[in-house]
Amino acid sequence: MNRREFLGAAAVTVAAGTVVAEPRQQAIVDTHQHLWDLTKFRLPWITKDSPLNRSYLTSDYAKATVGLNVVKAVYMEVDVEESQQQAEADYLIELCKSAKTPTVAAVVSGRPASAKFKEYVTPFRDSKYIKGIRQVLHGEGTPAGYCLSKNFVAGIRLLGELGLSFDLCMRSSELPDATKLIDECPHTRFILDHCGNESVQKKDHTQWQKDIAELAQRKNVVGKISGIVASAKPDRWTADDLAPVINHTLSVFGPDRVMFGGDWPVCTLAATYKQWVDALKSIVQNRPAEEQQKLFHDNAVKFYGLK
Repeated sequence: MNRREFLGAAAVTVAAGTVVAEPRQQAIVDTHQHLWDLTKFRLPWITKDSPLNRSYLTSDYAKATVGLNVVKAVYMEVDVEESQQQAEADYLIELCKSAKTPTVAAVVSGRPASAKFKEYVTPFRDSKYIKGIRQVLHGEGTPAGYCLSKNFVAGIRLLGELGLSFDLCMRSSELPDATKLIDECPHTRFILDHCGNESVQKKDHTQWQKDIAELAQRKNVVGKISGIVASAKPDRWTADDLAPVINHTLSVFGPDRVMFGGDWPVCTLAATYKQWVDALKSIVQNRPAEEQQKLFHDNAVKFYGLK
């Protein structure tokens, strides 16, 4: 499957012998694409009884996004076993080089506090394909405050020196720690994943609203509108359930510092890829067309330097 086949041609309708082009859909850059092949990689966080306990390949992504005009995707690391991090990076570089899918860049796994982090990450300096690093910080084995340890901060500062970004994926209650980390690393670019991981099922968002607003005042961080649908009740949610968290995130970061992320296949815990996209489009439909273009496409292209 080549890129042209994946993206498809513009849809047309034939009526009374006339070919009529359908309205062009908003082009989408997905900044949070997960892929995993369980025959190649081990993901310790996936349990045997999990609905995610199978491989999710580029062909599956193509089916999930059909008709949605996803023109580019940035792979997001999937918390592989630590010994396989280099293999993950190598695999993604080859996938991006192949130009057979929308995947054009990647954020890969890394452990900033590791003694071997510099050796591991330095070869990614000026990489056309590896744009950043992420370590999930909300796992059961990661205590609050971990991201403020001396070695971790040093690793994040190194990313800034190398021109690489860091994705913040942590508990919503620990957003103040994220703010402190950003202040410690003013020359590193950050992305806050999943609207700060606020659950849409919570009744009171007051503390999260204050914490994310404070964090967003830092200009070296952008917000990713992703992931939150997975916290909704499967088959029992509506766009209105997601709107308060999304709208506040858009408000505090502003139209130039937000990006769309599909979070597929994790989003399928509550929604299909299309349901998530349709819900977000309905939430932002009354915003200026230019802002919608920035959210779904332009900001990602600019932030990651995509071609």
